[in-house]
Amino acid sequence: MRQLKFMAAVFGVAAVWLGATEAMAGSANVAVAANFTDAAKEIAALFKEKTGDDAILSFGASGPFYAQIKEGAPFQVFLSADDERPKKLAEEGLAVSDTRFTYAIGKLVLWSKDPNGVKGEETLKANAFSKLSIANPTAAPYGAAAIETLKALKIHDAVRPKIVLGATIAQAFQFIDTGNAEIGFVALSQLAGDAGGSRWMVPQNLYGEIRQDAILLETGADNDTAKAFLAFLKGPEARAVIETFGYALAPKSGS
Repeated sequence: MRQLKFMAAVFGVAAVWLGATEAMAGSANVAVAANFTDAAKEIAALFKEKTGDDAILSFGASGPFYAQIKEGAPFQVFLSADDERPKKLAEEGLAVSDTRFTYAIGKLVLWSKDPNGVKGEETLKANAFSKLSIANPTAAPYGAAAIETLKALKIHDAVRPKIVLGATIAQAFQFIDTGNAEIGFVALSQLAGDAGGSRWMVPQNLYGEIRQDAILLETGADNDTAKAFLAFLKGPEARAVIETFGYALAPKSGS
């Protein structure tokens, strides 16, 4: 009987200890632009390893995320594919304005799985393809950058009937990857570690700089994990990952 009481006491202490450990671990819901998927997963894993806390990631187009946040979606952090929507959320009182900063600067690429499919801007001007994949320009900044590029090259009207829209940059990539489009505009980050196919790095003078901003949402103002994740995103470990995926970095003090 005494032994049973002792074991019960031990298990009781263990349960209290486990409960305390779980209580100490925190979490934050993070809305992440689709182009940043792989980088965000790696950064979240490093964050978990270092802090024990969880950044729970959801991926999608920045436009719908903006609309969802306005409707009360339960996110505490927003990693957008542009700088416009985080700024708007701050102006609308839905985000903490002084937490906004540029975590990455994206680069646009014209890509094909065919090693001979892309040979620079001449591929677009020749207009010999049947389908050109881009992300929805109203929802995804990389799609908007693709349209800017086509207009700058003065070929938008000529290729417009051949454009197929992905809801996100991830879907635009899938259209090319599965052969549903011969070529398309993707984020350089999506080609990290993949030397296959053919590509053209779109010159920066053909589209506006894709500054991707992060911000703490008002729903995360009292969430220590959300604040810690944003701080980690500014740190050397996260910045090294971001560079690995082909993004340019803004100055550390940039906001």
